[in-house]
Amino acid sequence: MNTANDFPRGEAAVTQAPSATEAAVEAALARLDLDMKTRLLAGQDRWSLPPLPEIGLKSLVMSDGPIGVRGVRWSADDPSIALPSPTALAATWDPGLAHRAGVLLAQEARCKGVHVLLAPTVNLHRSPLGGRHFECYSEDPYLTGVIGSAYVKGVQSGGVGTTVKHFVANDAETDRFTVDNVISARALRELYLAPFEAIVENAHPWGIMTAYNAVNGTTMSEHHYLVNEVLRGEWGFDGFNVSDWTAARSTVGAINGGLDVAMPGPRTVYGEALAQAVRDGKVTEATVDKAVRNVLRLAVRVGALEGAEPAVTELPDTVNGVELAREIARRSFVLVKNDDNALPLKPDGTVALIGAAARDARVLGGGSAAVFPDRTVSPLDGLTEALPEGTLSHAVGADPNTELMPADKGFALRAVCRGADGTVLATSPLPNGQIHWSFADLPEGVSFDVLREVELTGTFTPRLTGPHTLGIKGKGAFRLAVGGITYYDGVQAPDEDDPFEGFFSSPQPRAQVELAAGQPVEISLTHIVALGDYLREDITITLAHQEPRRDPDELIAEAVEVARAADTAIVVVATTERVESEGFDRTDLRLPGRQDDLVRAVAAVNPNTVVVVNSGSPVELPWRDEVAAVLLSWFPGQEGGAALADVLTGAREPGGRLPTTWGSLTGAPVTQVVPVNGRLAYSEDVFIGYRAWDKAGRTPAYPFGHGLGYTDWTYESVAVDGDVATVRVRNSGDRPGREVVQVYLSPVEDDADRPARWLAGFAAVEAGPGETVEAVIDIPRRAFEVWDEAADSWSFVKGSYNVKAGRSIADRGITVTVDV
Repeated sequence: MNTANDFPRGEAAVTQAPSATEAAVEAALARLDLDMKTRLLAGQDRWSLPPLPEIGLKSLVMSDGPIGVRGVRWSADDPSIALPSPTALAATWDPGLAHRAGVLLAQEARCKGVHVLLAPTVNLHRSPLGGRHFECYSEDPYLTGVIGSAYVKGVQSGGVGTTVKHFVANDAETDRFTVDNVISARALRELYLAPFEAIVENAHPWGIMTAYNAVNGTTMSEHHYLVNEVLRGEWGFDGFNVSDWTAARSTVGAINGGLDVAMPGPRTVYGEALAQAVRDGKVTEATVDKAVRNVLRLAVRVGALEGAEPAVTELPDTVNGVELAREIARRSFVLVKNDDNALPLKPDGTVALIGAAARDARVLGGGSAAVFPDRTVSPLDGLTEALPEGTLSHAVGADPNTELMPADKGFALRAVCRGADGTVLATSPLPNGQIHWSFADLPEGVSFDVLREVELTGTFTPRLTGPHTLGIKGKGAFRLAVGGITYYDGVQAPDEDDPFEGFFSSPQPRAQVELAAGQPVEISLTHIVALGDYLREDITITLAHQEPRRDPDELIAEAVEVARAADTAIVVVATTERVESEGFDRTDLRLPGRQDDLVRAVAAVNPNTVVVVNSGSPVELPWRDEVAAVLLSWFPGQEGGAALADVLTGAREPGGRLPTTWGSLTGAPVTQVVPVNGRLAYSEDVFIGYRAWDKAGRTPAYPFGHGLGYTDWTYESVAVDGDVATVRVRNSGDRPGREVVQVYLSPVEDDADRPARWLAGFAAVEAGPGETVEAVIDIPRRAFEVWDEAADSWSFVKGSYNVKAGRSIADRGITVTVDV
């Protein structure tokens, strides 16, 4: 018997009593003067708060980390475990697995000296065009809240804080610094605030991050109502509130709006500016004290305040990161189609593996969520290891990377830091062509006071003969040389309206050089450091590369011949960093390059064609009726190829269910992500995701909750007793399996103002062939409530409801009617 809340408890001993914590906080606060208080609320650099040795306070260190803990060094020479994307974690529909992911990330954080993880991201999939879709869990607030709560509990059981983000309604990237999202109170409460509320109630996070955007006219870093009245007042949140990086714009507005910490440092709207605001009578010191208490409370909890006992004194058992990354990946894969049992692969059959993405896997999304794993298992690596020798062949077929990408395969690089006189200050190895350095990231012995030149230098050994394109991503003065010849010496100046443009912008092609396969050539990219060019003094440089472009028709023709000769053709298609990343939204849902043409051509010659979709969010699959099977692998993390081999060969079952609806852009009901005159109206109100598809009467390609395994299930009965639904299911197939039992509510009487149906609960069960098991699922009171705008409160809606248990929102399943 299973319930949705079956995740590990007691993995760490939380011993610090609230009264002891508050006593330590008040004692520390009493020893601070105004300048010390306001200094504590401002970052000392990109990732940390200043230490206050006068009271025994260590520097509090933060790090991005939804899928891996980068640490304070945004550099590939400091590797991290890379778990599958948040969409993949949500696709497991398994809070226990999310909890274990959190435990692992806390373990990684401690190893890197990190106190606070800037995660999880619990914004909703309002529109499939959202560029950061892959970093968020789901279109459904209940599923998001359950997975997010388990993740937060897991991280904090390891003594590391979380910051649930981005509070609130940062659901798209276009004009994210300035957009005013106009949202009804009901939609805010029932959708966008709901995951945050659930996590605060169930997981008690130690931090929250306010978003760049405004909501209904007020920027979130100054939103007194949503932060002070709702988050802290109604929900009782007692953690610290940190701004998204550079989001805080007003000293008085931010502190009075409930913002505790303005990041990044060293120049923020707090610090000296905040102290002066108090002296000028614009801010009360009592208001500052509230913010300081929240930061000190965090310090006690994570063990950064001397003499105060931390919240966690007994750490969880050590987690094997490689094994967990592989387990989450295979449990997240969603098999959306499997005609005639095309999967698992038949023993001893021949396999044609096709696609550039099969060789060069994309394992994570772009932007601040990115980390640098010390190994990546591609689909080609995984299947080569798993299949008998001589049964696997590979063809590129089509390359999704139509633009330059960070230098990686074949490059052996290092960074050389020099002073004004050319003296070498330090040398640092670089596993690829990316550098993102701030104060804390600089190599030992280097500071911005003396650093005047950074050179990425080393060798490149091509794997193809022909014209190789090299380029630069970054802002400022650069010099690019290949084989001793200078190809570019000039200044790149991306749009300065976006302070992160140097990081998120496209690489600029600067050289095209004829190179021979297997013949090493010297490479040098030199950047002249000019501090005035940088926001908060940081350096962002990428040496980019693109291999010779072969004729796409020839590549597809080669793939067709390889596929024709095999028993099964597996085509891996993918998005790229220029399709899915932080910093911009999508304009379409198409796969880049000629990948759709490739799939169709392969399917035309091999009826047993399996397509693996390597994307973090929905893409259109116009050929889905022409292939035998479709497996969604998301961004599967560093062990993705090994997990894929497990699933394709049948050693493991694909365990995922869709956390968001997949369909075409023309069918998608909510597509507006571009503001008009600075405002983005959420005119769809409470109808997003499957709610919107239902209201519009449209049928998606694959519905919310859908996913197949390698066995069959029969739903035998559902009974509701109070707030508990018991669902009996039987494994009617011929192998053991795992089923995610989903419960949906729908009013018996149609109500145009409410969704036709919505997720109320879920649980996973496991059973052998012929076995019957029960899933026991709690149905929360909130599932029957709506936000009454007139009364400004939740209202329980009495009446008759159909309680449906099934395999997805579209599955007919079995239904019982209840009166509440």
